[in-house]
Amino acid sequence: MVYDSVGKDTWDKSLDCLQPFGLMASFGNSSGAVPPFAPGILGAKGSIYVTRQTLFSHIVTRESTQAMAMSCRRGVSGKVKIHIDSATRWSRCRQAHRDLEARKTTGCTILTL
Repeated sequence: MVYDSVGKDTWDKSLDCLQPFGLMASFGNSSGAVPPFAPGILGAKGSIYVTRQTLFSHIVTRESTQAMAMSCRRGVSGKVKIHIDSATRWSRCRQAHRDLEARKTTGCTILTL
């Protein structure tokens, strides 16, 4: 399985990572859109699968969105630890954004009241 959020710059390398019958989920294009490709290369690389996900396909109704959120929560509950690097008061929101933009932070930065 490959999750590719970059797009154009990593497309070929992402496909090359897959074993036969592997799956690549392309969900972003931060480096640019993936150029058109011949579907035959999927067979030549081992009958691999490619899918293009969009958030809006998954959140059509409030009920389906809540169901997915609850399923995700059950799946990670007690298994995922989120490191909070810093907690910043809302009044210092501007500085928190400057720190993020300057790459002075790691982990999560949360804003508090």
